[in-house]
Amino acid sequence: MAKQHKKLIFTFNSPVILGFSALCLAVLLIGKATNNFSTGLLFSVYRSSLLDPFTYFRFFGHVLGHADLNHLIGNLMLLLIVGPMLEEKYGSRNIIKVIVVTAFVTGLVHFIFFPRTALLGASGVVFALILLSSFASINAGEIPITFILVALLYIGQQVYQGIAVSDNISNLSHIIGGGVGSALGFLMNGNKRR
Repeated sequence: MAKQHKKLIFTFNSPVILGFSALCLAVLLIGKATNNFSTGLLFSVYRSSLLDPFTYFRFFGHVLGHADLNHLIGNLMLLLIVGPMLEEKYGSRNIIKVIVVTAFVTGLVHFIFFPRTALLGASGVVFALILLSSFASINAGEIPITFILVALLYIGQQVYQGIAVSDNISNLSHIIGGGVGSALGFLMNGNKRR
């Protein structure tokens, strides 16, 4: 009897995370093709007139923009590690909500409190997903030790770097993203238990 060979097929296992990643890459390529004009116009949030319709798009679009390929790869590596597992657990709609809420909150805070700098990149979303991942096995009335450790390590590191390290990284966006991921983790898991 001859052995049957199984066909290997590629699966689109995480449509939101893969789609988000593809959008980030497309925005980077378009940015390079326009000498970063499109990145500044649409995919960076900064203080601008509230009469400018692009201002409102930038509150969300900034998470798709990246300064360069290294910036993009750094965010996508973590996004592609934790994102698919979370999309499988919480569903595509909930992951879209996490991305949209994180983008808006980080964009709005940056717009209000940091008028002289531009913010771009998916790191706030990545931090939201990292903190959300620690809720993956939560039960009623419990707070996972992994959540506490992840929060202390990631958020603590960002607070330290924000105070002690001078670089172009928005540590506040990481902290806000982690806060959004934590809050939505509590809410989504609370809804699942009901």
